[in-house]
Amino acid sequence: MSYMKALKCRECGKEYAKEALHVCELCFGPLEVIYEYDKIKEVLTREIIEKRAPNMWRYRELLPLDNEPSVGAQVGFTPLVRAHNLGKALGLKELYIKNDAVNFPTLSFKDRVVSVAISRARELGFKIVACASTGNLANSVAANAAACGMESYVFIPYDLEKTKIMGTIVYGATVVGIKGTYDEVNRLCSEIAGKYGWAFVNINIRPYYAEGSKTFGYEIAEQLGWKLPKNIIVPMAGGSLITKISKSFKEFIKLGFVEDTGTKVFGAQATGCSPIINAVKEGSELIRPVKPNTIAKSLAIGNPADGYYSAKVMRESGGWGESVTDEEIISAMKLLAETEGIFAETAGGVTLGVTKKLIEQGRINKDESVVVCVTGNGLKTQEALNGHLSEPTIINSRLSEFEDLVKANGKEYVVKA
Repeated sequence: MSYMKALKCRECGKEYAKEALHVCELCFGPLEVIYEYDKIKEVLTREIIEKRAPNMWRYRELLPLDNEPSVGAQVGFTPLVRAHNLGKALGLKELYIKNDAVNFPTLSFKDRVVSVAISRARELGFKIVACASTGNLANSVAANAAACGMESYVFIPYDLEKTKIMGTIVYGATVVGIKGTYDEVNRLCSEIAGKYGWAFVNINIRPYYAEGSKTFGYEIAEQLGWKLPKNIIVPMAGGSLITKISKSFKEFIKLGFVEDTGTKVFGAQATGCSPIINAVKEGSELIRPVKPNTIAKSLAIGNPADGYYSAKVMRESGGWGESVTDEEIISAMKLLAETEGIFAETAGGVTLGVTKKLIEQGRINKDESVVVCVTGNGLKTQEALNGHLSEPTIINSRLSEFEDLVKANGKEYVVKA
C-alpha cells in the first residue's frame, strides 16, 4: 500500500497529482512528495522496521512508490562506523562515519536515489531512463537500468574522471560527453526531457528521486540506537542530500521514532565550487552561480538546484557551512584512509576536511556525537591522488635486503630461535 499523498510546491503549497512533474505551474517552485503520516503512524513501528531485511526498503512506507521496488532491492543499510582512531586524531569523543562508499551496486549514495527514481519511472510507464551527471549518478543509472532491462542515456561533462566514465559505459548505457560544465549539461537535458518525454531521474522524476536520500538519514538514526546525532556534516553538490537528511530526521521525530535533540546540520563544499557556502557566509538567500574549478568533480555544480533550501537547513538547525581547497581535500582523504581504512572519493575528502575546519572554529562541540557523511568510493577518483602518495620500495628477493630496509626505516624485527 502506498502512503504517498501528492506532489506539493515548496513555495506556494499547490498540490499536484503523482505524475512526472517537478516544477509548479503557478510560481515555478520545486515540487516535493508529501505523505499521509497519520496512516503511516498506524502501521509502522521501530520493531517492524528492525525485523525487515537490511536494505533501504525497510522504510518503504516513507518512500514514493505505489508498489514494491522493481530495481535496487539490495541497496542501502551501509555501515555506520564508530571512528575511534580518527576521532582521537581530531579530538572528538564520539565520531561516526556513515560509509556509502560501499553501497550496492556502484559504490555511492546515488544508488539510493536511482533505485527509487527508476522504480517510480517504471510505474509511470517510461521506457527510457536518463540523467545529467557529474559521475556517480551516471554509474548508478547505467547499472540499475541494465539490471531491470531499461534503455539508458547518460549525459556528462566530457572531462570527468576516466574511472567514472568507464564505470558507466561498461553497463551498456549510451554515454554522451558534453563540452561544458555540469550546468550546461543539465540545461541540455532539460530540453531533451521536454521534447522526447524520457524519464530524466534528476529532472522530471526529481521529486521521487530526491526522496531516496532520506534513507541515508533514517539509517543513521536507527544505527545510533534510534537517536539523532548532535552534529552531521554533509557534502553538497546540487544540495538535495542535505535537505533530505534533514527531512528524514523530522519525519522520524513526527512518527515518534526518535527524540528531537536539536541536530546541527553542516554543509561542505570545495572552495573551487562553493556557491551555497558563499551564500551562508554572506547571510544571503541568493545563490550566485559559479564556474567550478576543483578536483571534487562529483560536487562541481555551479548553479545548485536546491542551494536555497540547503542554506535554509543549515541556518535553521544552528549549523554552518565551510569549504576546503584541493590540497585540504587530498590531505583529508589520506587521513581517513590511514586512520579508519576507508578510501573515500574526493567528496569524502571535502566532508572530512570541512569537519576539521569546523572543529578548529569551535562550531562543533568535541564532546558531542558527530557523523561525517562519506558518499562515494575512492577507487572512482584515483587520479586526484597522483603525485601525492609514496611509491613502493623495490628490492630484490633476498632476506638480507629486506632486513636492510627494515633497519633503514628504524624498525625492529624478531628472529626466531
